[in-house]
Amino acid sequence: MTQTPFELARQLFVPTVFTRDELRAAGYSSRQITDAVRDGRMLRLRRDRYAQPGLDSAVAHAARIGGRLSCLSLLQLLGVFVLKVEAVHVHLERNRSRFRGRETGARIHWSLPSASRLSHVTLLSEAICHSVKYQDPRASLATLDSVLQHGLLTLGELEVIFRSLAPRYRVLLTLVDPAAGSGPETFMRLILRTLGLKFETQVDVDGVGRVDFVVEGWLIIECDSKAFHEGWDKQVEDRNRDIAAARIGYVTVRPLASDLLYRPHEVQAALKDVMETLRPNGLRSQLRKTGRRGA
Repeated sequence: MTQTPFELARQLFVPTVFTRDELRAAGYSSRQITDAVRDGRMLRLRRDRYAQPGLDSAVAHAARIGGRLSCLSLLQLLGVFVLKVEAVHVHLERNRSRFRGRETGARIHWSLPSASRLSHVTLLSEAICHSVKYQDPRASLATLDSVLQHGLLTLGELEVIFRSLAPRYRVLLTLVDPAAGSGPETFMRLILRTLGLKFETQVDVDGVGRVDFVVEGWLIIECDSKAFHEGWDKQVEDRNRDIAAARIGYVTVRPLASDLLYRPHEVQAALKDVMETLRPNGLRSQLRKTGRRGA
């Protein structure tokens, strides 16, 4: 069974990487520590840093460098949407004297000392700050939507976090929507805003079910993704829903998640053409009203 972000957070934000003194305080002798490392019951990550086997590889990587996991890597580990993680993101204090600079596969976030009491991860608030600075605005907004949607933070808590960021980032707070069910939905919402279209999100349509977007009262947009729409049974269900929607005057389009995330300008151009070409006449506008109610 897939773990929820809350379950992941409970596991992640507990002591996982230990110093030798912490192990000694827990009852290990120096000999026991040495023997445990030798026979594989304990990992020695670097000088004075130990962990149990099975530690997440990204957390271990950060510890070996001498820092804490943060930014996109930490958020992804919690199940939060991030657009792309091409390296392990590690927080290091700015004046770190023993940084292993030749360590590969890491994106270093130099910053002030972390307020985290744990040696292997930063605070969630610090990871969010790093992610907002690192990503472009669209990707950042999708990440923030996901944090709220998973209930890891409230909007009020997010507002407090943004006080420590430069004013130019605060516009993102005016755009967040915890109702967004996925990263692709956030990207679609931004496309619709750019086109100046009126839309509703997560709408219940009679005889169809809940849909991601209803645009201008007649266009249904479903933000499909491979992760949740594999298998013939799901395709049959989606096609039946599209037919049911068409019978009461709706047009349905299903842009691919990959296009929304990596080719949004192409999706925007195609959607503009759809709106101009298929905009319903008065008769169809009356038909679609009989089958729809707001969420």
